[in-house]
Amino acid sequence: MRLIVGLGNPGIEYAWTPHNLGFLVVDTLAEDAGIRVTRPEAKSFVGLGQIAGQEVVLAKPQTMMNLSGLAVKELVSRAECETSDLIVVYDDVALPWGMLRVRERGTAGGHNGLKSVIGALGTTEFTRVRLGVKPDEFRGDLKEYVLRQIRRDEEKMVAEEIEQGAEAVKVILAEGTPSAMNRFNRRVSSTDEEENESSTDD
Repeated sequence: MRLIVGLGNPGIEYAWTPHNLGFLVVDTLAEDAGIRVTRPEAKSFVGLGQIAGQEVVLAKPQTMMNLSGLAVKELVSRAECETSDLIVVYDDVALPWGMLRVRERGTAGGHNGLKSVIGALGTTEFTRVRLGVKPDEFRGDLKEYVLRQIRRDEEKMVAEEIEQGAEAVKVILAEGTPSAMNRFNRRVSSTDEEENESSTDD
């Protein structure tokens, strides 16, 4: 059983914000596979089904972002899976829009949702799909930026990134994480590759 968790904030006011790309990727995976992610369980909405020939649990924690670990720990326990079976999908302000990074392990990089997951699980050894949301130019509060509504002129770019994120998860399931890394990880500059240490979560 593979557990795929998208990180985000619950509530209609957050539904279409950069910080909810994890939720939006899970929604796309669910729609493609005909899975309903509506059952309340483990402080989350969950759905069971098959993707790429594997049994999966899709989950959207209904805690606020910076408490995601409470839900993920309970989800791992209820799914009776190892942390190596976990895939976490989330937005990353250290990467520019349109860029994905698949990783097998790593630090939270200032992302409070992932920090909560790592703290609750007590390990960094799980697969993650990072979705870039860093603007070309931005001066101001990053927290306000990731919680703002996605603009109409950004919708096509965001939709394409969501589809790429869903495809990356499918490749991880079908071919393994290294294969997905080879396919989706583009070389980035040292500036973009640096882990962002600013707290951006609510």
